[in-house]
Amino acid sequence: MASKYLTGAGSESKQLATWYFTFAAIIFGAQLLFGLVAAIQYVMPGFLYGVLDFSIARIIHINALVVWMVFAMFGSVYWLLPDETGIETVGIKIGKLLFWIFAAAIVVVVLVYLFIQVGPADATTIWFITEGREYIEAPRWADWGIVVVALGFVGNLFLTGMKGKQTGIVTVLMADMIAFAGLYLAGMFFTDNISVDQYWWWWVIHLWVEATWEVFVGAIAAYALITMIGAHRKVVEMWLWIEVAMLFGSGILGLGHHYFWIGTPEYWWEIGALFSALEPLPLVAMFIHVLYDWGKETGIQIAEGSEGHSITGHTVNNKPAFTWVVLNAFGNFLGAGIWGFFHTLPQVNLYTHGTQFTSAHGHLAFFGAYATILIGMMYIAVQGTNGIKVLKNTKASIWAVSMITSGVVGMGIALTIAGYVQVLVSRAQMGATWAAYFDGQSGMWFSQAMDWRLIMGTVTFLGFIFLAKDLLTTGKNPVHER
Repeated sequence: MASKYLTGAGSESKQLATWYFTFAAIIFGAQLLFGLVAAIQYVMPGFLYGVLDFSIARIIHINALVVWMVFAMFGSVYWLLPDETGIETVGIKIGKLLFWIFAAAIVVVVLVYLFIQVGPADATTIWFITEGREYIEAPRWADWGIVVVALGFVGNLFLTGMKGKQTGIVTVLMADMIAFAGLYLAGMFFTDNISVDQYWWWWVIHLWVEATWEVFVGAIAAYALITMIGAHRKVVEMWLWIEVAMLFGSGILGLGHHYFWIGTPEYWWEIGALFSALEPLPLVAMFIHVLYDWGKETGIQIAEGSEGHSITGHTVNNKPAFTWVVLNAFGNFLGAGIWGFFHTLPQVNLYTHGTQFTSAHGHLAFFGAYATILIGMMYIAVQGTNGIKVLKNTKASIWAVSMITSGVVGMGIALTIAGYVQVLVSRAQMGATWAAYFDGQSGMWFSQAMDWRLIMGTVTFLGFIFLAKDLLTTGKNPVHER
């Protein structure tokens, strides 16, 4: 008999969550596929020439990253709401309607990207093809659609949270999702001044992603730890509130490291770099505290078990999810913290800005901070939907986590090497001239690094196939304990 936290049968909210997770997994696959196409085009520029432009492959790769994570986030909230509030999600029919609107809009946008690709570079392009602003390139009509869907989602969350039990996790999510929906609006301003435009754009890219998303991850991690290993709610919620304080503070102040290039006062550089690096620390502390308590109590139970007591209360009831969640804590620290810190110091960023260092940081940070925890939530949903008491590792789940992780880390290392070549040749030796850029691009180390990026990207995509296979076959796999 599955625990009450894992039961998905009969809950419309959890059924809706599985819709979001399924669509998220499809878009995740598309993100990796188009990333692979872009990586091939980087080393073989003639690949799909005249069929799919490199810029379009890159747009779909980057925007699919954002979209699949947003879908998985919404799915995670719809999954945990009945458990945390003790009631079914209010407005579930509206939630289902918004899901279909959101999914249909994404499909239309991708089809336009693929079949139109290049617009007339006027208002028509902005409204119906692409806004041309990295990470938020959806056309304007889709922009407004996203706002409507996000507000409907926030409404469902608030109505449910106010009516049901208000745990710390739900309260944090309610506050966080207001900022989540509100900050997206900052990216909808348009001005002719590129510095002002970039200022507002960073409000989305930094405050939206690095503040509201990081707080969201903390709330999801707290729920996952309670669900998987029976972590003490007081402990995880204590760290969650600390994280809220630090992340909203560090998220806002950390924005300063992006001000380096837009003419703001110099003191923002150091403030931004310092506080940006602090963002992942509360989450790591939460994991260490919880795992320490869990290990200590498990040891006590084992000792008592030798005297006839059961030790089943401290079994990890979802090993694949637990693996991904642990990866999240340390991947977040590595990718967003360490890789971000040494790249964003202004004295370093002077040379690394606009090089493959940025791409290395982006790959490691998005994977470590967000992808891992959301994949973990997919495993928790699969466990609950199929009424599994203990979800065990399979060969597919082990191959998936091994190949995806090693692939992304490999891409991060390859891109760091490529960035180092660009810094050394294009910036330090050649003085950042136009000719220096091409000298850096044509260097042997740079070319080999991009080859390795392609190889590691292929490994990541193969790992995704194992992941999809494992998630799709979990319900029928006899290895799991029911």
